[in-house]
Amino acid sequence: MAHSAIESKHLETTVSPADETLVIGDRRFTSRLIVGTGKYADNKTMQQALDASGADVVTVAVRRDRLMNEHGESLLDSLDVKRYTILPNTAGCFTAHDAVRVARLGRELLHQLKNPGANWVKLEVLGDKKTLLPDPAGTLDAVKELVADGFEVLAYSSDDPIAALRLKEAGATSVMPAGSPIGSGQGVMNPANIALCLELLKDGDLSYPVIVDAGVGTASDVTIAMELGADGVLLNTGIAHARNPVRMARAMRQACQAGRDAYLSGRIPKRKYATASSPWEGVISYIPGE
Repeated sequence: MAHSAIESKHLETTVSPADETLVIGDRRFTSRLIVGTGKYADNKTMQQALDASGADVVTVAVRRDRLMNEHGESLLDSLDVKRYTILPNTAGCFTAHDAVRVARLGRELLHQLKNPGANWVKLEVLGDKKTLLPDPAGTLDAVKELVADGFEVLAYSSDDPIAALRLKEAGATSVMPAGSPIGSGQGVMNPANIALCLELLKDGDLSYPVIVDAGVGTASDVTIAMELGADGVLLNTGIAHARNPVRMARAMRQACQAGRDAYLSGRIPKRKYATASSPWEGVISYIPGE
């Protein structure tokens, strides 16, 4: 019992409230996992998965062809807009002009619903339909226009550290480098580049939120991103297309917390050779024949 008390006291003195919450602009969230609402088999499964994920923020594509189903029903009608902060996204946009127009539509919709996510947007300006990677020039143009229009922009970026830095300099509230292409399930393909993004974006501003977005396939991918020092992870397909989306959502939730705890704990250095768990001093020597 005494040992547990000492450990608890140590945690209290080394983990600050900021370590325990995700801060984006003037918003503070308990969960560092942001989940999408698309690609589910049905709305009931989506609702159960969102609940199991523990997410405070859910992202919704606000283009009409994605927001409405074949029956003319809006996805927003299936979401508890009082429980979740909605992060409208510009998925499916391939030009800055299109993305800005969709962002403004999202703001109008969420103002009507009195949701606190009304003035922010997850910005996607895609380069092509095959890779769904971001168009760097189009994304930068859209960030500048949206920031001037009063939006808080969470900008989807490649894992190119310089491209990510330019988005921050343009006024993006958060930059979201891709772990791998959207929906690919390949996880964090280039951890070295994500680490560089974190280093450059947080240089002189450790509170700047960097969220790994896209490509997550399973729980270990989330843990890897969080162990690198990411402030959060955004994912959709990894949950929605799992054989058991609700159980996978729970796994992603636990992985996000485990990765954050591991990052804050400070891993041991990697060594070429083994290091004994117990000291060699005082080891009893065995002499044959005695």
